[in-house]
Amino acid sequence: MSTETVSTRNNISSNKIFGFWLYLMSDCIVFATLFATYGVMVTNIANGPTGKCFFDLPFVLLETSFLLLSSGTCGLALIRMNQNKKHAVILWFGLTFIFGLTFIGMEGYELLHLINQGIGPNLSGFLSAFFTLLGAHGLHVIAGLIWMILLIFQIAQRGLTTTNSIRIMCLSLFWHFLDIIWICVFTIVYLIGKI
Repeated sequence: MSTETVSTRNNISSNKIFGFWLYLMSDCIVFATLFATYGVMVTNIANGPTGKCFFDLPFVLLETSFLLLSSGTCGLALIRMNQNKKHAVILWFGLTFIFGLTFIGMEGYELLHLINQGIGPNLSGFLSAFFTLLGAHGLHVIAGLIWMILLIFQIAQRGLTTTNSIRIMCLSLFWHFLDIIWICVFTIVYLIGKI
């Protein structure tokens, strides 16, 4: 393979990763807007409950630990990709998927449990903002899980090709971004809301 061809592939890879960074920055603006809305609406409880009434910190801390564990295993998948170890990448992404699925299951349980108790997004501005912020994050996690399972199949079939390596790097960026957003949710919504 000529030096020019390698250089062209590296430029294409760099452009795709840079483009993905631009997407993440636009997504960051979306979440910043949701956090700002939550900040404005947090005191608009009407006749509904406040977060102090229903936040279950031990449950949310366990939920958070699963997402943080998934971030670690996702990082290990990226390390194994750089070592060109296909089966190890699949294994670590498989564990990342399991931890992420556990997180989204717990988040879904939490929201459904609140709705079943009559604490839904229609009661107040605070609850609308709360459900919207958590729902937006949850939808992103679901999208990441779908992407991850599809990528696992692509790696199993085609190996660690240049295209799959770019996809792994982009997925890793996306997954770590979701962890950072969740840490902000945990801090701003749950910890400050429990004070």
